[in-house]
Amino acid sequence: QVQLVESGGGLVQAGGSLRLSCEASGRAFSTYAMGWFRQAPGKEREFVAAIRWLGSSTYYADSAKGRFTISRGNPETVYLQMNSLKPEDTAVYYCAAAEFGSRDYSTASAYDYWGQGTQVTVSS
Repeated sequence: QVQLVESGGGLVQAGGSLRLSCEASGRAFSTYAMGWFRQAPGKEREFVAAIRWLGSSTYYADSAKGRFTISRGNPETVYLQMNSLKPEDTAVYYCAAAEFGSRDYSTASAYDYWGQGTQVTVSS
């Protein structure tokens, strides 16, 4: 069993920053990519950012480009640095891990494991 545990969420004023962390534990698995998604109330879960483990290529949603940075640590740990936060960034943020390659890592179906989520609230 693989567990993903997110941390770092909270309440921040518009223009502020937060750093989310996600650590994988449990049985060993081959990590091809890890990503972040978010879901606001009444909306569908949406892609935020992803990073490939081999080569560390990164991918961002248009809403995250220039403000968010995804990075990886060892062992299977992924971070999301969020700057210049806006009220519309308010959502539950989920970490995800993909155990297989050759997938579109901007889609939720590419991932095999998910965390429970961490709440990010940005006040205006």
